[in-house]
Amino acid sequence: METKVQKRKLGNSDLEVSELGIGFVPFSQLGKGFQTMNIFLHKSILVLSFLLPALNIAHCQKKTLARPSEVQYRWHEQERIMFVCLDPCTWQEREYDNHSISLTRINPSKLNTDQWCEAAIAWGAKEILYVAKHTGGFCWWNTMTSDYGIRNTPWKDGKGDVVKELSESCRKYGLNLGIYVYPGDDTWGAGIGSGGKTADPTKQMAYNQVFRQQLTEVLSNYGHITEVWFDGSCVIEISDILDKYASESAIFQGNKATLRWPGTESGKLFYPAWNSLKSEILKTGISTQYDDDPDGDAWAPLEADVTLYNHNWFWSAANEKKRRSLDELMDIYYKSVGYGGVLLLNSTPDTTGLIPAEDIILYKELGKNIDRRFRNPLASLKDTSGIYFEIPLNKISGINHIVLKEDYRYGHRIREYVIEGLSGSVWKVLAKGSSVGRMKIDPFPSMAVSKVRLKITEYADLPLIRSFAVYNVENYIFNPDSFKSIEWQLCETWDTKSFINGKGNLTVDLSKFIMKPGQYEVTFTSSVVITGMHVEKAGIYFDNDMLTQQDFIQRKGETNTFFINRTAQVAQGSTTILKVEMTSDNSVFQNKGEILIRERSQVKE
Repeated sequence: METKVQKRKLGNSDLEVSELGIGFVPFSQLGKGFQTMNIFLHKSILVLSFLLPALNIAHCQKKTLARPSEVQYRWHEQERIMFVCLDPCTWQEREYDNHSISLTRINPSKLNTDQWCEAAIAWGAKEILYVAKHTGGFCWWNTMTSDYGIRNTPWKDGKGDVVKELSESCRKYGLNLGIYVYPGDDTWGAGIGSGGKTADPTKQMAYNQVFRQQLTEVLSNYGHITEVWFDGSCVIEISDILDKYASESAIFQGNKATLRWPGTESGKLFYPAWNSLKSEILKTGISTQYDDDPDGDAWAPLEADVTLYNHNWFWSAANEKKRRSLDELMDIYYKSVGYGGVLLLNSTPDTTGLIPAEDIILYKELGKNIDRRFRNPLASLKDTSGIYFEIPLNKISGINHIVLKEDYRYGHRIREYVIEGLSGSVWKVLAKGSSVGRMKIDPFPSMAVSKVRLKITEYADLPLIRSFAVYNVENYIFNPDSFKSIEWQLCETWDTKSFINGKGNLTVDLSKFIMKPGQYEVTFTSSVVITGMHVEKAGIYFDNDMLTQQDFIQRKGETNTFFINRTAQVAQGSTTILKVEMTSDNSVFQNKGEILIRERSQVKE
């Protein structure tokens, strides 16, 4: 049952009225804090539904909000994007190309970009993001900027161009095309996380010209490019190229960024998920979700990337055995798209150039499952505004999902909400939340109800509801553990016995706790509250190398809690060392505490 909304005039105001007899009209006559009121319209009689906070008046502080551009909005509406990762490291059975095989061995004889597009469509993706050049520098288009590329392989006698073939297939299947061109390049000594900075400064100017030419080629020769990816940011000046060839493209990282990485390759966003932040942080090129700010002045939606093989981006026979389950992928969907972001799910062709058959089967199952769950709501309300909504059901029905969508073209207006169901004569809470944006999926244990209502209890401006839909997903079992915070682990203790003049230095080996890319939290507890302890300085070293563009540590407010960002794969023998400088007054009380670590929790505590 879909509820339609139409506008009617009430005096000098527009009154939105639904078939359910619920309408909303702005009014200011009642004084400060009364930004809207709800009006029930039944047989042309207007009845005031509430006037006082006890009767559901919400709290509003009108603010100027960041909004998406048309380019960002079109990109965000795609909802699902498929990564395609193919590289010489596929033949090497590694995650990063070490140039250990001859180019004569790279001959993906069955490569079929139509098959890639069919795989994307199978699970509902609207774009393919193709890794045209990864960290090793291998180029999958026919370029003269490097000898390390497809033109020097046996494939199609060196005349092939995978980017060209993929662009043609995308047009054929109605898909958008995004391009990933790694700013670094091992052949030039610009390693992982360098952003394109060469280890030998004398090579920088020459490499800048090479990369600029490569970027120009992939952006100008293959039709419209919906998205441009600079993994790990980009320190090379390319603004003029982007302005000329990618003004209608969404940009991932770099100082022209209009998209953000969440900070984890789990495919899951942290909740709440706000697509806005401060513009000065966005311009750093490496902002992540811990820069979320609902009142920020810049809009940069979140793109949640995740591997199909846990946790490997490139195919090998061994990696294929790590294929995720359908249940895992659905959980990822709920916590990416269902938290208001875009899901970027990987695919990885094998050495023949085809995506493995078992992967294709899984993509089809994923697409069918999403469609089965969310294609037909029991009831819905669309395109309206206000702070209070009721949806009666045709009959008492079991329900277990609510999908709420905000018209985010006008920013994050909704800040807190409650959803309730009428069970018998009692309204019972089904779900609570804060951020909505493009979509918020709220699953809950099945409950039989006759009505469902939404109360928006805090908002930054008049809430604009794109859709409020009720579902009963068959055979769904709610797992509360899936939405719990992650437990802390003890990694070391500290004691002021070792401090000198109230100061101490500590080196902590976190290697066994950080085993995959992602964001991690480290917190320092203190046994003495009166004097306490303060971490003056903290630094993170991955494989004995201080911070790169994409690996860093950041303090959480004024606390002794830190976020650690790890983007590069963790290879066997990799090390992660935390070095801290601490102060604590131990002249009166001996102080000690624990150092705890966990993956950054997906839910706000």
